[in-house]
Parts: sequence; C-alpha cells; structure tokens
Amino acid sequence: MTQGNGTAPPSLRRTLLIWLLAPLVGLVPLTAALIYLLARSPALDALDRALTGTTVALAEIIEFKDGQVTLPLSPQTARALSADVVDETVFAVKAPDGRLLGGSFDLAALAPPMQADEWRFQLAWLTGKPVRLAVHGAACGARMAQVCVVVVAETLGKRNAAQRAALLAAGVGAAVLALPLVLFSMLAIRRTLRPLSRAVADVESLMPHRLAPIDAQGMPLEVLGFVNALNRLLARLHEAAAAQRAFVADAAHQLRTPLSVMRVETAQALATPHSPDLHPVLERLHAGAERGSRLAQQLLALARAEGAALDPGLKAQRLDLSALVAGMAERWLRPALEAGQDLGFELQPAWVEGHAMLLEEAIGNLIDNAISHAGTGTSITVRTETREGRSWLSVEDDGRGVPQDNLDALWQRFRRGRDASSPGSGLGLAIVADIARLHGAQAKIEPAPHGRQGVRFLLVFPPAPVPLAP
Repeated sequence: MTQGNGTAPPSLRRTLLIWLLAPLVGLVPLTAALIYLLARSPALDALDRALTGTTVALAEIIEFKDGQVTLPLSPQTARALSADVVDETVFAVKAPDGRLLGGSFDLAALAPPMQADEWRFQLAWLTGKPVRLAVHGAACGARMAQVCVVVVAETLGKRNAAQRAALLAAGVGAAVLALPLVLFSMLAIRRTLRPLSRAVADVESLMPHRLAPIDAQGMPLEVLGFVNALNRLLARLHEAAAAQRAFVADAAHQLRTPLSVMRVETAQALATPHSPDLHPVLERLHAGAERGSRLAQQLLALARAEGAALDPGLKAQRLDLSALVAGMAERWLRPALEAGQDLGFELQPAWVEGHAMLLEEAIGNLIDNAISHAGTGTSITVRTETREGRSWLSVEDDGRGVPQDNLDALWQRFRRGRDASSPGSGLGLAIVADIARLHGAQAKIEPAPHGRQGVRFLLVFPPAPVPLAP
C-alpha cells in the first residue's frame, strides 16, 4: 500500500522495533565491553600476583655477606622458580652496583632503576617475544640501605588465554542478554498490535449491508478511543441505512393501496362498455398501474432484503433450492404460456443456508426477467444442481441474449439492458444481486453455454451441509 505521493506509509510495527532495538545496538556492545573488562582484569591481576610471588621469593634469597650482596641460588631452586606448563619464566637479580647476581643478562638489561619497596608491571620484548615484567626494588646491603632490582618475566600464553576467555564470556553474555530482549520486544509488539490486526480484519469485512461494531475487547487504551469513535460512526451509518430502508418500505407500502385500486378500477373500466376514444387512455392507465404495483412490490422486496442483511438476529435455515423452485413453478407457468414461451424445470437437490422468503424473491425475479425479455417462442429452463460441493441455481433462455459489454450493468439498480423492449423498473436483478450477496453467493450473467443463443443467469452458493437421511 502506498500513500498519495507514491511513498509507502510508515509502519507502526517497524517504528516500534526501531525504537526498541536501536538502543540495543549501543547497549549490547557496551555491555559486552563491560563484561570483558570485568572478567579480564581479575584474571590478569591473578597472573600478576603469581609473578609477584616469584619476585618476593627471589628477594628473600638475597643475602649480604662479607660486605657483598649475593644470591645463593641452587640450580634446583632456579629451575623451580622458572617451571611453568604454559609459559616461559625468566628472572634476573641485579646488585645495587649493577652486577648481575643471577638469572638472565638480557632481562637484567630491561630493568629500570627502582626505589626500595617499589613495584612495576609492564609489557616488554625479550629475545623477540612479548613478555610481562614484574620489577621490584628490594632493600639489601648493609643495614638494608641499598636497593637490589629483582625482575621476573613471563611470556603471554596464559594472559592471552585469559583474555580470549574473557572475550568469549563477554560475547556469550551479550548474546544471552540481546537475544531474549529482541525476542521479547518482537513478541511484545506482536501481542500489542494483535488487537489492531483484529480490528483491521473486522473493518475490512464490513459491507454496506453489514455494519457490525468493531470488538473493542483487549484494545490498548491509546487505540480504544479511536475504535469507540469508529463504532459510533458505524452506529450512525446503521441508523441512517435503517431510516432509509424504513422510508422506502413505508413509501412502497403506502403506494400499494392506491396503485392496487387504480389497477382494479382501470381493469373494470376496460371490461365495461366505454367510449372508443377512452380505450387507449384506459389501457395506458392500466399499464401504468401495473408497473407501479410491480415497482412498489420490488421496493418492498428490496427493503426486506436490506433489512435481513442489517438484522443480526435473523437466522438462516438449511433449504433445498429444488424444493423452493418446485413450490413456485405453478405460479409462473401461466405467464410463460401467455408470452408464448416454453418454461421447463430441471431440478436436483441443492442445499443452501439462507432465508426462504428472500430466495423465493430472487428466484421469482430471475424467472420474471426471463419471461419478460426472452421473447415469444423461446424456451426457458430453470435448473438447480450441486457441483463440487456448491449449489447452483440458473435460469437460461435461448432468446436474443444480452450484449457482452452490457452484462455487468444489469445488476445495478434502475439500470436496464440497451435492447430491453418490455416495461420494467430495473430493480429486479438488483434485488437478486443484493439477496445473493446476503447469502454469500456469486451472481453471474453469461452467454448460454455450448455456443447456443441466449443468456444464462447464475447464482453459485457456498457449500452448505446436507441433512442426514432419516
């Protein structure tokens, strides 16, 4: 769907998703970084404390003897201090005068000047490898007035593993946080918009003949006002339609009596001796009274059809179209014989859910239309049958037919075919279309099948349950 300027209308679902998920784009990486830092720092601090233990152990071995600072370190102790499963550990101890007391000369060259009890931790390169240094200024010498520098270096294997573990923990933690938030956001939006979707479906199902109020149960408070306003509008439309229907019904009912009197009086006047000059006038009056009576009858039928559509309390019944047509057959045989036509019936069971009075009106209008317009010497066939679970009612004639471009217009009120020669109001087929719509049926006009001349009027009803045999 697009707006008048050709652009797509804004989506409430998309807008809510953007406003809910956009903060996650910033918060999730920030949370991941925070988890990473919180997990990484304790791990690295623990590794630094391990280096501190080795450094303190070396500082405790330093001795001052015979005016010299020494490091009485056995090979076994040296190997024990350097032992590690993952990393390489190297140490160096420098005397206050810069002499190497023990350990690696290359590492001793990296040691900065230190104050007593001073600690430093830093990254450096040793023999082409990145290492972590723990440097400690240990008091030594006469009366502990001088400073020996103790350096312990360790490669970064455990540290890199700790950082990878912290990074994995941060990623998993962020994913565990983000995925439920995204899913719950989408679920919350879906549940929040579900009443709106239901309301949209209800509005789309509205028809001019069915203006049921929208169910406001479960609607969000922000939307409830709009739904209530829409229901009030539908109620006003329903009242207006009911008033119009009542007016049509009342007007048609009031016209029936004077028109019936006029029809009877003109018939009696034609049957009694009268001046030849008055005969054409009386015939026109009688024909006009007949047309007026028929129009009033059709207006009443139209009002009844619209009333049934607007009355939710009117219940449909399971009916057999073949039985309805059979009950009406005798009523139309005489008009067909008077018009010089052959009216036939091919009736098979065809069950529908509907209203007998309205269906009889629709059937009668179709047969009357065929008798009025098929012409003298034609054949008219009324059929009921079931095809693929759907009930069919058709009225077919072999008259001159209807132009193809004029077929759809015949269903409209007060519209007649271009070639129509018999009198009529143009309401009969419109009433048929309204009754078909009320019953969920399709009303069609098509040329007679199998290439024959004529036209077929067809009503195709939705499937209806067939009653069980007793």
